[in-house]
Amino acid sequence: MAKERTLVLCIDRDDDLGFKARVEGPVVGREACLHAATSLGLVDSEDSDINAIFETIKIYDELVERGEEVAVAVICGNHMNLLDGDRRIASSLDEILTATNATSCILVTDGAEDEYVLPIIQSRVPVSSVRRVVVNQMPNLEGTYYILKRLLDDPKVSKLVLVPLGLAMLLYAVGYLLGYPEGATIVVVGVVGTYLLFKGMGIDEVFGYLINSLRASLHGGRFTFVSYIAAILLSIVGVILGLTSLLEYYTSLGVFFQILAFIYGAIVWLTVAGLVASVGKIIDVFLNEREAIRRVVALPFFVLAIGAIAYGASTYILSISEITGFPITGDLGVRYIIFATLGGLFCAFFGVYLQSLLSRWRDEREPVLLKRGA
Repeated sequence: MAKERTLVLCIDRDDDLGFKARVEGPVVGREACLHAATSLGLVDSEDSDINAIFETIKIYDELVERGEEVAVAVICGNHMNLLDGDRRIASSLDEILTATNATSCILVTDGAEDEYVLPIIQSRVPVSSVRRVVVNQMPNLEGTYYILKRLLDDPKVSKLVLVPLGLAMLLYAVGYLLGYPEGATIVVVGVVGTYLLFKGMGIDEVFGYLINSLRASLHGGRFTFVSYIAAILLSIVGVILGLTSLLEYYTSLGVFFQILAFIYGAIVWLTVAGLVASVGKIIDVFLNEREAIRRVVALPFFVLAIGAIAYGASTYILSISEITGFPITGDLGVRYIIFATLGGLFCAFFGVYLQSLLSRWRDEREPVLLKRGA
C-alpha cells in the first residue's frame, strides 16, 4: 500500500512573486521556495507573502522531522486579473499533484483574500488544515501610516480611491477657473454619485468584462472583435439619436415620458448594435466550437424581440400622450404596439424553437458518433 504524502501549499493569489520579484510560479521544493521568499524580501521586505512562504517551509521541516512524506510548493495567481489568476492556480495545482502524488494538503495563506481559492483546492485534494499567517505589529500612529501607505501603493486600491478623488478635484478646479463654482459642485457631485452607482450596482464589472472580451477577441483573431467594436459605435449613435429625440419631444409630463422619448429615438440603433454583436458571437462559435452553437443561436432573436416590443410600447404611449410634434397619431400607435408585440413574441418563440431543434439534433447525433467510435 502506497504511503500517504502531504502537500504543504502556500497561495499567492495576487502573484507578488511574479509581479515584484520576477519569480515564475509555481515554485516546488524547499530550496526553490526559500529562494522565492528571499527574492521577494529583497524587493519588498514588507510584503506579507514572505512570512507565509517562510511559515510554509517551517511546517514542511516540522513534518519531515516527524518522518512524514511531505512536499512543499507555492502557487501564484495573476496580479491584475483574479479570474485568470484563479484558473492559473487550478492548473498549477493539477501539475503539482501529478508530480508529487500528494493525497492531502495543508494550506498556508496570509489573509482572507487567498482563502477565496479554498474551494478550488478542495475540489482537487482534501485539505487537512488551513494556516493563516498574521504579522504582529505595534498599533501606533507610525504603523497606521505605513499600512495606509501600503494600501495606496496597491494598484487595485489606488484605482478605487485615488482615481475618483483626483477626477473630482480636477473637475472642481476647472469649474473655478471657468468662473462657475456652482456648476463645478454639481458636476463633481454628479460624477462621484455616478461612480458610486456604477460600483454599487456592478456596472463597472460589465465594462471590465467587455474590455476583457475585446482584448481576448483581438489576441485570438476572432470575428467578435470587429462586431463588438461596430456594436459599440452603433450604440453611441443610438444614444445620440435618443438624446436628440428627447430634446425634440421634451415634455413636462414627467420623467417616465422623457425616458420613453429617449427609447423611441435610440431603440432601433441599439437593437441593430445588439444584432451585430450577437451575430458576430454566433459566427465565432460556429467557426471554433460548433457543438456550442445551440447556446447562442437564440441571442439575435431575443434582441430583436426586445427591441421590437420596446419600440412599439414607446411609440404607442407617446402617441396617446398628445406630445407636440410627435408624428404618430393614437390610432396608428395602437397598430404599432400590436404588430410590434406579435412580431417580438414570434421572434422569441422562433429563437427558442431553433435552439431546441439544434439541441435535439445534437442529442440524436451523439449516440451515432459513439457507436461509430466503438
